[in-house]
Amino acid sequence: MFAGLRCAAVSILEAIVLGAIEGFTEFLPISSTGHLTIAEKLMGFTIDDADITAFTAIVQIGAVAAVVLYFWSDLWGIVVALARGLVDAERRHTREFRFGLAVAVGSIPIAIAGLALRHVIEGPLRSLWVVGVALIAWSFAMLYADVNGSQRRTEDDFGMRDAVVMGLTQCLALIPGVSRSGATITAGLLRGLDRVTVIRMSFFLAIPALTAAALLEAVTKSSDISAAGGIGWGPTAVAIAVAFVVAYASIAWLLRYVAGHNFGVFILYRIALGIVVLGLVATGVTSAT
Repeated sequence: MFAGLRCAAVSILEAIVLGAIEGFTEFLPISSTGHLTIAEKLMGFTIDDADITAFTAIVQIGAVAAVVLYFWSDLWGIVVALARGLVDAERRHTREFRFGLAVAVGSIPIAIAGLALRHVIEGPLRSLWVVGVALIAWSFAMLYADVNGSQRRTEDDFGMRDAVVMGLTQCLALIPGVSRSGATITAGLLRGLDRVTVIRMSFFLAIPALTAAALLEAVTKSSDISAAGGIGWGPTAVAIAVAFVVAYASIAWLLRYVAGHNFGVFILYRIALGIVVLGLVATGVTSAT
């Protein structure tokens, strides 16, 4: 498992495992990219290879499809409200229009940052040193927010300022190990939103961000995926399908869990995993890239 590096061809079994990891971790505040990076490294892949970084982004399509299906009725209402609001000023005062506009605006920062820092994200940041440190460091930000957030505000109170703050914080998720959901949850809690609301908002903000990242990688790295010795579109499709099924179950579980629990178990897990990752790299059991 910790042997030398291998070509990027992924077996169907490995695709299933990686898809399951993506689906389970994408919406939990424990960093799906961090977990995929760790798993890919332990499988012997060069984690900063073009097709591996592309695969890590593209497999998120499964998780996006799961959240779209889970919240289909809500999302359809938002899309209809936005479309009507564009041609009818009176409809711009509806809750659905204002909510949809807030999510759209909140998604802009990560789109800009992702494009501007794309080569850094796919290069120097693809390191287990970065993953381990980020897992631990952001855990303390989450802990502070979880303990000190007032949670007095609900989804009905969610507005443009909340979306912008959460959207800006979401940019930190470009660092593997921080966690996109962990970043948005932390920002939302510090804005005084309750736990269920910040989870739901994290889901909605994920859709534009993950979709854009996955499609960009699919288009620009298509040749790397399909090249001889590359991952291949067959295993990639399998991973996407598995991610969809597992993510759908993960969403349903997470919403029930946070209704009666804090984020303590995720914080402890992040710290423990970060220590293990740094320990493996520091002792030479595995390399950082």
